[in-house]
Amino acid sequence: MSGTKIAGDFLSLLAEQKLLPSDAAPSGGAPVQTQATTVFAFHFAEGVLMAGDRRATAGNVIVTDRVEKILEVDSTSLLAIAGVPATAFEMARVLQTSFEYYRRSQLQPLSLPARVRALARLLRENLPMTLQGIGVVVPLFAGVDHSVSPAQARIYFYDPLGAQFQAVGYAASGSGSATIRSILSFQERHASLKPSAMDLRQAVRFALSLLITASEFDSATGGVNPDTETFATIKVLNPAGVETITDRQQKEFLHD
Repeated sequence: MSGTKIAGDFLSLLAEQKLLPSDAAPSGGAPVQTQATTVFAFHFAEGVLMAGDRRATAGNVIVTDRVEKILEVDSTSLLAIAGVPATAFEMARVLQTSFEYYRRSQLQPLSLPARVRALARLLRENLPMTLQGIGVVVPLFAGVDHSVSPAQARIYFYDPLGAQFQAVGYAASGSGSATIRSILSFQERHASLKPSAMDLRQAVRFALSLLITASEFDSATGGVNPDTETFATIKVLNPAGVETITDRQQKEFLHD
């Protein structure tokens, strides 16, 4: 191997030695991996709505349009995944197990700040994979805060290194997030009907229109198409718990 120039990461070394499939390491050295996008959350009159398209891609290939990106961690927590699904799903399983263990052992649920930090810790532990570019996850988290009266659902967003931030009105992540954030910002600032004032039907219709618009500008966002029975994953969080908006409801709300 003397005299052979090899890029300084493990995957490039494997590719150089022909120990990876030819399509696993393109010219940049990073493997083609499945990515899940786009997710977002916003406050509406009845709580927090969290939504995501169902498309997963690998490079320019559509892997599937049936990924569930909004996951129930417990009865008062939602996790939206953007990035590598394998890593994100494992994080969700760890959180589900740890939250349930705490609830059973301490006879009370984990506080919202502790739940927020638990996800941040998993992201920090994933730092080696993030730096290699093969396990990047940039999630959103929503949880009910029972330390205030009345209890309120809150939204948090993260960077890939684990820093967490509370979103005042909305947050978005994934390849279509720029378009969605722009529309949410305009709607909240200038529209006569702000997202925070919408009822459930209005909020669901608005969420679906956000994904439809994002899909027009981003090929990795699956969008919504009732003709092909392609809908979003939408869940609502409020102090009473989690409600899933079914495909049938979405179709009904779109045609109201």
